[in-house]
Amino acid sequence: MAGLSLQNLQKTYGKVEVIKGVNLEIEHGEFVVFVGPSGCGKSTLLRMIAGLEDITGGELSIGGQVVNTVQPRDRGVAMVFQSYALYPHMTVYDNVGFGLRIKKTPKAERDAKIREAARILQMEHLLDRKPAQLSGGQRQRVAIGRAIVREPEVFLFDEPLSNLDASLRMDMRMEISKLHQDLGATMIYVTHDQVEAMTLADKIVVLNAGVVQQVGSPLDLYHHPANLFVAGFIGSPKMNFVEVKVTEIASGTVAVSGPDLSAISVPVATAGLDIGSPLTLGTRAHHLLPADQGAITGTVTLVEHLGNETIVNMRLASGKAVVVGLGGDFRVAVGDTLHLNPDVEKVVLFDSAGEALPR
Repeated sequence: MAGLSLQNLQKTYGKVEVIKGVNLEIEHGEFVVFVGPSGCGKSTLLRMIAGLEDITGGELSIGGQVVNTVQPRDRGVAMVFQSYALYPHMTVYDNVGFGLRIKKTPKAERDAKIREAARILQMEHLLDRKPAQLSGGQRQRVAIGRAIVREPEVFLFDEPLSNLDASLRMDMRMEISKLHQDLGATMIYVTHDQVEAMTLADKIVVLNAGVVQQVGSPLDLYHHPANLFVAGFIGSPKMNFVEVKVTEIASGTVAVSGPDLSAISVPVATAGLDIGSPLTLGTRAHHLLPADQGAITGTVTLVEHLGNETIVNMRLASGKAVVVGLGGDFRVAVGDTLHLNPDVEKVVLFDSAGEALPR
């Protein structure tokens, strides 16, 4: 069983602290995605798990064994990099089996593993080709095949799809998801693309500046972000924010209003709140509902018709921009005034420190 345990994991370069005490439990067979902006430490954390970066502090266990000082080849992990790193003079067959040949795996066993990996990745017809004869998606499959033949307990993916175009990224996401289902192995995947995270992950780890901001399922993070950072990072379009103040407190609800929002009542825990407390109200683009007279009113500045939905950008009285997701047949034009009501059951209120208030 190849679960992972990260206990207060730290990484520094001189006086620069890159990973700041990460605590995380990953169960055997989980598909876990590390997301965050560039420079947040997600690739560094992955490389620490792989053994490609030394661990400054804390403890890393794989399958119950502490591996802080264990060599990468002995950790039971295989890594797929952003760069395919294929040998151009070798065929696909030889590229996939190169590591096995270096380990002096018997020829018959090596052949069986190569062909099984090719079958899993549906690339049997590519085995005699060289990398120059392959598309980007096919090259990435070869790189994944090279990892599969090692039969690792943990697969590590470092932004493997970033070099592919949009349609190939979608196809490869489906292939990686199917690979996870077929192999049942533990997989850890790094990306800056939160769409990849939402579609692939059993569990998402959101990082910012070397600190874990929240861990949870994609829908947990989408509907119940822990703070403003997670709320603004997860979801496409991103969550909208408007500044409000508490105007009334009742049992289990607060009334809030602000320069861009008429008074609405939101179900939320009221402990610690006072009349006049400044809050931030967050609402998803698809949780803003058109109305004849709404709590939010703005002027349409951009309309994007996508067929199944219409994305509308609008400007509020304060100048703040808001994005709205409406039905594909909704008719609106630039310059129109649009009235909206937030779905109060789905809005999130954040305190002055940026932390989400519990319901």
